[in-house]
Amino acid sequence: MDNRTSAFHRSHTGLVGLALSYALSITGILSGLISSFTNTEAMMVSVERAEEYSTALPSEPAQGSLQVEDDWPSKGHIEFRDVVLCYRPGLPNALDGINFSVSPGEKIGIVGRTGSGKSSLFLALFRMMELKEGSILIDHVPSWQLSLELLRSRLAIIPQDAFLFSGSVRVNLDPLAHHSDTEMLDVLEQCHLHEVVRRIGGLDADVGDRGKKFSLGQRQLLCLARALLTHAKVLCIDEATASVDHRTDALLQKQYGRDSDIALVLTIAHRLNTILDSDRVLVMHAGKVAEMDTPENLSNRKDSHFYRLVHSGQL
Repeated sequence: MDNRTSAFHRSHTGLVGLALSYALSITGILSGLISSFTNTEAMMVSVERAEEYSTALPSEPAQGSLQVEDDWPSKGHIEFRDVVLCYRPGLPNALDGINFSVSPGEKIGIVGRTGSGKSSLFLALFRMMELKEGSILIDHVPSWQLSLELLRSRLAIIPQDAFLFSGSVRVNLDPLAHHSDTEMLDVLEQCHLHEVVRRIGGLDADVGDRGKKFSLGQRQLLCLARALLTHAKVLCIDEATASVDHRTDALLQKQYGRDSDIALVLTIAHRLNTILDSDRVLVMHAGKVAEMDTPENLSNRKDSHFYRLVHSGQL
């Protein structure tokens, strides 16, 4: 009897030890399970937000019903008809009844105080925002009838902040690989960057993070080279010379004037010398076209908005 009792106690002692051992490991497993559940829940919130942004937010219609010629726009005529643009319901109109027409071959300077609607003109032109009212015609074709890809591929822009992709010079000039090395070297030569690119290793050289291997002025020139390579007839310059040196500014202005592919140049300007050689100046004020005339005529009119901008030091 004593032997059986002793054996029973020994067996139960072993089971208790095994149970305690498993209990300790289960604590770690439960802790890991709770952490995994918490992480999964947080990740699912990100998935939910991504799904909401991709499906629930309103966006521009990407497809268009109208087909155009391969060389459209061949002339470079732009017309704004009663254009009204609002960023969000309840906010004042950023563009309020804009009407103007630009003829092929013109260089137009766009000026105005901060918040006057200058950059909104380009947002409307590229359909970054859909119009509330009115229409924009490019070579007499309503832009809203075109697909976004087609519309934006036929216009060129040099942004205020010269943006370069991570990668090679080649990728930055021709992301879709549509052009030959000869064409790319030609536009680099036109923009006085051929020697700079050769020194860092040629077209396959890495530009660094956001183009850190180039100066600010050289980045602007590289954006110009990218725009010229598209052979777009309409070039939009969004305050591109506001933060570059005068030498680079002079190079940019010289290239705009001599490139035969560019039929129309729209420039949002902060410097008076940037628009002195413009054919006309469009002055924006409170989302409206305040006036549009030659720089000479506006400069001679003491009651003009342009005259006040110049003499207040804002240009």
